[in-house]
Amino acid sequence: MLDATRLPGGLFTDEDQLARCLWCRATPQYQRYHDHEWGLPASDDARLFEKICLEGFQAGLSWLTILKKRDAFRLAFAGFDMDAVAAFDDADMQRLLLDAGIVRHRGKIVSTINNAKQAQHMRREFGSLGAYFWQFEPGPEARPAQITQQTLSGVTTSAQSIALSKDLRKRGWSFVGPTTMYAFMQAMGLVNDHIEGCSARARNLGARAAFTPPRAAGARLCGGEAR
Repeated sequence: MLDATRLPGGLFTDEDQLARCLWCRATPQYQRYHDHEWGLPASDDARLFEKICLEGFQAGLSWLTILKKRDAFRLAFAGFDMDAVAAFDDADMQRLLLDAGIVRHRGKIVSTINNAKQAQHMRREFGSLGAYFWQFEPGPEARPAQITQQTLSGVTTSAQSIALSKDLRKRGWSFVGPTTMYAFMQAMGLVNDHIEGCSARARNLGARAAFTPPRAAGARLCGGEAR
């Protein structure tokens, strides 16, 4: 664990004196992820596909476990190129089950290959994965006025993550439960759950203000409703 000072309100500081969300204090690798990735808005298909797959692999494990294995996952799954993963065959399945660098869970590996095929269908329908996922961004009225340790306490899903999970399952995806989808939304910037006072919060707010979400043509499903 880092030499850190715990602050009130779910924050901590270390030798650089920057306030950060308490959950990332375990290792420098976790801290870098918090500082430079978590919550920044993303629209790149490869990044979105990678994250939703890794969130599925995380089920029952910690994100730190997956983060430590991320480079091995990227190598094993062709950089999470959905077209390459969708074409994986029995030989690839056996290769992955023997790969000690990743989580060797047959059901999760099968799910990732299946989800790559569903992602291809989604890309054809919406133009990109980003155009699909960003329809589930909650409006300001659906978010707390302030993001604090108290307002986040016990929050593992939202109306939007439940709607996203339900729609993905209808489309044939697996390992995409509401809790998994809320974690995905936190990580990809659809919600900004950096706590008030965290040094990364204002940066993420600025990044979101400068970000134009990709949109699909015509009315699409948005949080369970068409618009």
